[in-house]
Amino acid sequence: MPSFSSPSGSIPTKPPVPAGVASEAAYAARDRLLRSISEENDLPALGSSVSRVVQLASSDDDSVRELASFVLSDVGLTQKILRLANTATYRGYSGGPVTTVSKAIFMLGFDTVKTSALAMLLVDGMARNRASCVRAELAQALSASVIAREMARRSRFKDAEEAAVAALFKNMGRLLVAAHDDVAYGQIDAMIKAGTHTPQQASTQTLGCSFDMLAESVLAEWKIPDTIIKALTPLPQGVLKPAKTRQEWMQQVAAFSANSAPMIAHLHEKGYEKTNENTARTLLTRYGGALEIESETMTQLMTSVEREVQSLLEQVNLSVGELDAEDLAAQAHADAGVLAGLMLATDEGGAEERHPSGKPINARMQLLAGIQDVTEMMASGRSKVNDLIMLALETIYRGMGFRFATICLNDVKTAQYRARMSLGEDSATRQAGFVFSSGEQQRGARRDLFQLAMEKDVDLMISDAGAANIVDLVPAWHRALLPDARSFIILPLVVQKKPFGFFYADRAQAAPEGVPPDEAALIRTLKGQVMAALSAR
Repeated sequence: MPSFSSPSGSIPTKPPVPAGVASEAAYAARDRLLRSISEENDLPALGSSVSRVVQLASSDDDSVRELASFVLSDVGLTQKILRLANTATYRGYSGGPVTTVSKAIFMLGFDTVKTSALAMLLVDGMARNRASCVRAELAQALSASVIAREMARRSRFKDAEEAAVAALFKNMGRLLVAAHDDVAYGQIDAMIKAGTHTPQQASTQTLGCSFDMLAESVLAEWKIPDTIIKALTPLPQGVLKPAKTRQEWMQQVAAFSANSAPMIAHLHEKGYEKTNENTARTLLTRYGGALEIESETMTQLMTSVEREVQSLLEQVNLSVGELDAEDLAAQAHADAGVLAGLMLATDEGGAEERHPSGKPINARMQLLAGIQDVTEMMASGRSKVNDLIMLALETIYRGMGFRFATICLNDVKTAQYRARMSLGEDSATRQAGFVFSSGEQQRGARRDLFQLAMEKDVDLMISDAGAANIVDLVPAWHRALLPDARSFIILPLVVQKKPFGFFYADRAQAAPEGVPPDEAALIRTLKGQVMAALSAR
């Protein structure tokens, strides 16, 4: 490694805060361009997903559960995150495979999984256009995000990880144009490289509005926080001074990350040493003092980021294509060519073998892996009870092939059992409706399955809810909320003889294969780990 020497769908009726003073004609051009782009790209759906992830705050315990639930709702995204967690770069020292998203979040960290998921969403949503310029801009965005994430780890500012999200969106305007009109994109790029126009001048002359204005509009429509949108505002020319505020620091990091991203892939290529050295010198001159980066720091940063970027690119099934001279001319930066030709593949691997009910054939192995994950998390001394519960819930949900799974807790004040964490199909709606009384039954009234399970502290595993001896024991609230549930489990959590709550999970098909003794023992072990964590609180 050489060392670097120092020197949507709808159009907003009112424009968001612009990067600079813009004319009415520019706003009109922007609106026409956005309408045209929206007709060809599924921007509203992409924006909805991106917005949901961006809004998650790392300091919020609920956000961990929401992130895990979001990832698990997308099979492709789940597999990509698990592949990433199982790379040598991320796995750490445990040596065991990571089989759950909850364990991946615990091991990699909330912010790493969050920004990686955002990058994967962006690539999946935009890579349908296979033009080399689109692939180059996507790779640029992903690389910039990893650089900014590394910068955030060294920052003195609180919630610095938000800079990684800003860096991911830094070239959004360029990406949108590349995906929509590669001819216009090439014309703009040629004007910039010729040195006759700045990016704002070239994009405004060709499109009628600037890249920055286009990006701000889309991100505002996606309801991305203002702090991130403002971080994309172009910086003043010349040498930068240290930031006085977190907002100014994010702006500097986003710009630095975008400008340095093209260097990563050329770090070990012969013939690029001089180019990289010149680029590094220019960046150090402009950003070095402001971001406290020296030559040695720059070298270490690029080395660290290179490994992380390559792991991310490889584990999301990126494919490398050859680029010709014409392709290179259409890229955002001359140095970005090395990563062009990369895009996410859609092949997610072979289908898992399952019973007709949906239960995996290898349920025992998946349950055992989940128990090992919980054991490691408990032994680390860093896990929270909610993290362990979420991991156990995910193990039950994925390991047994359920369509919906939740944990219900006993609310003593209201005398109700209420769902608190949920995974699977239509989980938000079902969680909201999953509530029933925990009070005493009227004398002579027949107890239902849930009351019997809690009172007797017995695990119930129902293979066919339509069976004659079962159907009358299913409570009315359950039939109304989950009328098509054909097989389900109820696992009481009774701590020191007090009902704390229970795990529940179901399928829309009967499960005649049942739960053999070895699987039942593993489920009880998993439940026992959760109760041990609850008792230790």
